[in-house]
Amino acid sequence: MAPALWSCLILVLFSGLVASGFPRSPFRPVGKRSLPEGVVDGIEVYSTKISCTVTSRFAHNVVTTRAVNRAEKAKEVSFDVELPKTAFITNFTLTIDGVTYPGNVKEKEVAKKQYEKAVSQGKTAGLVKASGRKLEKFTVSVNLAAGSKVTFELTYEELLKRHKGKYEMYLKVQPKQLVKHFEIEADIFEPQGISMLDAEASFITNDLLGSALTKSFSGKKGRVSFKPSLEQQRSCPTCTDSLLNGDFTITYDVNRESPANVQIVNGYFVHFFAPQGLPAVPKNVVFVIDISGSMTGRKIQQTREALLRILGDVKENDYLNFILFSSDVTTWKDSLVQATPENLQEARAFVRNIHSGGMTNINDGLLRAISMLNKAREEHKIPERSTSIVIMLTDGDANVGESRPEKIQENVRNAISGKFPLYNLGFGNNLNYNFLESMALENHGLARRIYEDSDADLQLQGFYEEVANPLLTNVEVDYPENAILDLTQNSYQHFYDGSEIVVAGRLLDEDLNSFKADVKGHGATNDLTFTEEVTTEKITLWNGAVQSTFSWLDTVTITQDGLSVTINRKKNMAVSFGDGVTFVVILHQVWKKHPDHHDFLGFYVVDSHRMSVQTHGLLGQFFHPFDFKVSDVHPGPDPTKPIATMAVKNHQLTVTRGSQKDYRKDASIGTKVVCWFVHNNGEGLIDGVHTDYIIPSLF
Repeated sequence: MAPALWSCLILVLFSGLVASGFPRSPFRPVGKRSLPEGVVDGIEVYSTKISCTVTSRFAHNVVTTRAVNRAEKAKEVSFDVELPKTAFITNFTLTIDGVTYPGNVKEKEVAKKQYEKAVSQGKTAGLVKASGRKLEKFTVSVNLAAGSKVTFELTYEELLKRHKGKYEMYLKVQPKQLVKHFEIEADIFEPQGISMLDAEASFITNDLLGSALTKSFSGKKGRVSFKPSLEQQRSCPTCTDSLLNGDFTITYDVNRESPANVQIVNGYFVHFFAPQGLPAVPKNVVFVIDISGSMTGRKIQQTREALLRILGDVKENDYLNFILFSSDVTTWKDSLVQATPENLQEARAFVRNIHSGGMTNINDGLLRAISMLNKAREEHKIPERSTSIVIMLTDGDANVGESRPEKIQENVRNAISGKFPLYNLGFGNNLNYNFLESMALENHGLARRIYEDSDADLQLQGFYEEVANPLLTNVEVDYPENAILDLTQNSYQHFYDGSEIVVAGRLLDEDLNSFKADVKGHGATNDLTFTEEVTTEKITLWNGAVQSTFSWLDTVTITQDGLSVTINRKKNMAVSFGDGVTFVVILHQVWKKHPDHHDFLGFYVVDSHRMSVQTHGLLGQFFHPFDFKVSDVHPGPDPTKPIATMAVKNHQLTVTRGSQKDYRKDASIGTKVVCWFVHNNGEGLIDGVHTDYIIPSLF
């Protein structure tokens, strides 16, 4: 519940942020002058810049707008910024003719009172209000003297969420006039490496966008820049109004060599978890649909269209049912049915005949759905390894049966008892959205507002797609109790395909750079455990349940029961078994500020001839001598790398001369060793094929 409650709290605080206390600029008359292009009602906005810096999914955004009053009298200048609803403002400043006035960020109720007081006293104040599907609107106005200049600078931050396999940064572009210097710049740094990066604008054609947009990424860094010229901003070649009015969206994703990634900075950590390639867990879905009189017309038509599309996405091993509520409650089937082709065909016929009328009995509709799911589980009529979901759509408030919101919440909470999530979709604005959201959050779900636009059916379908593919259920993220002080939510009922679980916390030891994190969950076929551990900073030795921890700054030797472990400060760790073989783990360190490379561990075998002749594996099969012969050495495409033929294991292989590093004597630089490289993944040299030696996990 923590992150869901936390994000709700942010929205509550955010919806009442206020910047107050700016004095109005005095009137200052100036002489007549001609007005340059781009001046609207005497005000020229000559520069707007949005600077975005993203590090490990966390976005820091600064919006800066500069304007000058070209009129001969004082004018009011407004500064409007639409922000993501999940963002929070951290700073706002107003600079008039070189004098900077800092703003104050207040909580909702305090902000509202101070805003009203400031306005009544003629002071400059700004207030954040809802502004659409994804945005909140921050507005502040100032009375600017003739000839004066003003700079508005707003800073806000947000944690980017992974949605359908991509992180999305959503920027609203609406300068309302031609701007001489307009620019959006986004710099992205992801320690895991960036796998894709894209940007698109809803207000401009791809041809025009391409000439104003540059985007690139390599390794861990990505950059997007959008700089339209004045000519590119015009709505037509001879127009003086701007076509920059819409959404600018940046999307990207990161490389995932493992399901999880842990990053530690200054005594805090953040743990990202997003496994891929898992089969979807079968789901049992009950759609609870409001068909009261207020849904008549376009709403019920779009609901039917959305449900028909959703039925096209339902998998055959899923189970489903429809419950309709108005004054009374009706069901499609008495119990859940499997999504067979025959049942889906019948479901489509049922959906096409859904009509509206009557009042709104939310309580009974939800309780019928919950009872149906509970009964199906108790009577083993649904797969053991499946998950249940309730999705409710309504456009109004309860007005028949139990209509008290707090009592409905209590009834639903007691009936679900934490067994599965409830998702509430609020259609339009004439409803108690806070009630829907609160009820969903306390039942491990979420609420979403469906806007009464032409694409409402696509909004409904889009939400379903988010929850259509649960990959894990009952996910628990565990950390060592003696290592963590504070922790955000670390248990989730579902992990959905294309999303990401993020857990953050504070370490007990600020200097700690290594700990183990276990993620456990129920999959479609078995229970899964994913382990992530940072290993280059500390060395931990276990003897049964007893463990000893050392760092690479130690020099120590431990001997017990024929096993000898020697740590050589900042160099290596040698593990020896009596008079037998020795394994060496070398710490390869790089420059701490290197942008791309990090410290890494190398695993080496010393005195490999002491290994048993039965030793095998990708390297083990070469621990003992074998016959080979190299002949027909001749120049290759690269003059520095000759090509030859190697006769080995009854094969004639083409090999190339090259070099490798041997770090046994020099752990930092290594020694250059000349060798022959075998092509095609060692085919003909190794026993079997290279895929025989690849395993998904060591443990």
